[in-house]
Amino acid sequence: MIRKCTEHGYFRGGSCLQCKRPGRYLLDDGREEKLGRFVSGTLRHFPASAGVEMDRCGWVDLNAFCDVMRKRYNWMRKEYLYALVESDEKGRYEIRESRIRARYGHSVNVDLDYKESNFPYLYYGASPEEVDVLLEDGVFPIKQRYVHLSTSYEKAAEVALIHTENPLILQIDALKAQEDGVSLKLATDYIVLAEKIPPEYIFVVED
Repeated sequence: MIRKCTEHGYFRGGSCLQCKRPGRYLLDDGREEKLGRFVSGTLRHFPASAGVEMDRCGWVDLNAFCDVMRKRYNWMRKEYLYALVESDEKGRYEIRESRIRARYGHSVNVDLDYKESNFPYLYYGASPEEVDVLLEDGVFPIKQRYVHLSTSYEKAAEVALIHTENPLILQIDALKAQEDGVSLKLATDYIVLAEKIPPEYIFVVED
C-alpha cells in the first residue's frame, strides 16, 4: 500500500514512519504490484515490446511512458508512478526532469552513466558450489548487463540469502581494480555495477 504524507512525502504501509500519520491513500497492494511489475519489466528488460524508446543510458521519456501505462491500466495516474519511485526503499528507479529509468537490473544493453564508486572494498555473495569457479574465472553478469556488487558485507549476505541458504561472501579489492582500469559504477548507496570482476581482485571473506 502506498500513501502520501503532506509533510514527509510518499511512503509504503499504513502510517508515515516519521510522524505516524495515516496520510492520503493512493494505491492498494494489488495495484502497487501490477504497477511495479510493469515498470520493472519495461525499464529493465523489454522497452520496445512495451512500446517505448530507451536511449543509450537507459532513459525513457516520462510522458510517453505514462501514456503507455494508461493504455494498459485505465486507473493509472502520473502521481502513482512518482509515488512508486519515491517510496521504493531499494531505490530501483529514478526520475530526472522529463525522463525515467531503472538504476540497475537491466538485461537490455545500456551504458549507465554513474560516477565511479569510492568504496575501498565491495562484496558479492555466492553459493559454496560457485565460489571455486568465481575465484578462478572472475565474476561475470548472468542474464544481466552488469555484475551487481554490494557496498557492505551485510548487504551482500542479505542478497545472497535469496538464492542460497549458506552463502559465502567474496570481497573485491575495489581500489586496486579501479587503479587497473576496472570501472565500478555507484548505482545506489548499496549497489555498485561492473561489467566484470577479474579473479585477481577477489578474496573469500573468512567468518
